[in-house]
Amino acid sequence: MASRKVIITCAVTGAIHTPSMSAALPVTAEQIADAAIGAAEAGAAIVHLHARNPVDGRPDQTPEGFSPFLQVIKQRSDCVVNITTGGAPTMTIEERVRPAATHKPEVASLNMGSMNFGLFGMLNRFKDFKHQWEKDYLSDKGIIFRNSFADIEYILTTCAENGTRFEFECYDTSHLYNLKYFLDQGIVKGPLFVQTVFGLQGGIGAHPEDVLHMKRTADRLFGDNYRWSVLGAGRNQLPIAAMAAAMGGNIRVGLEDSLWAGPGKFAESNAQQVRLARQIIEGLGLEVATPDEAREILELKGADKVGF
Repeated sequence: MASRKVIITCAVTGAIHTPSMSAALPVTAEQIADAAIGAAEAGAAIVHLHARNPVDGRPDQTPEGFSPFLQVIKQRSDCVVNITTGGAPTMTIEERVRPAATHKPEVASLNMGSMNFGLFGMLNRFKDFKHQWEKDYLSDKGIIFRNSFADIEYILTTCAENGTRFEFECYDTSHLYNLKYFLDQGIVKGPLFVQTVFGLQGGIGAHPEDVLHMKRTADRLFGDNYRWSVLGAGRNQLPIAAMAAAMGGNIRVGLEDSLWAGPGKFAESNAQQVRLARQIIEGLGLEVATPDEAREILELKGADKVGF
């Protein structure tokens, strides 16, 4: 019997960690492109992308901020490109959707509910910052990451004609039920690509029982009409990846979600984290999906139909 194919997604930079935390965090367009291509060469079928201001590293959600690295990645790799519509929690919904609406990727991320968003715990470990914005951003205990039903529907309808499918990011049980609402309304169609997120302050925790609970709930709501993937924040990245792979899921790694490659050991690159994930998958007797196999599993439109 053929081995099951496991999709590795690599989220290479994100909007949570700041440049002062790790020299490995990609900031410039060239660094983001190189990180994405390196991750793909290591085994990531999908690369999940944010843009940053090349001078100070703050999140940049202008379509123009994405253009340079999108073109390079497409020229040098056949990986699936996933563009964020999350951006950063300080941005408006109109700002957040523009890169995906403009560039029409095969996949875009979509947060499925509002939540408290606490990054302040990172200040227990990181004290020295090159830029004042980093400390101001991380220390804010008043951040609410707004993703109302109207916001979610705005993103879905704005991108409806692009053929883009969504990676539905679910940080808590209610987010799965929100997704079920949009499925029942016929606004989204399967197979759903459901990314359950564990260990961020404000979302569900990272205990194995939390992983089981989210999987059981998704199974009950969506049956065989979804493809499951997991994201573990920080030190939870690889343990949750291992648990999910053994349970039939796909996995996401990358410096957006974790700066680590082991206890007290900073990751040297996104590619290093992909290689660690690959070791888990292959150690379980499973196979890593290629980009084209991921396209087939998720029923994507193909790299020839993107807008970049």
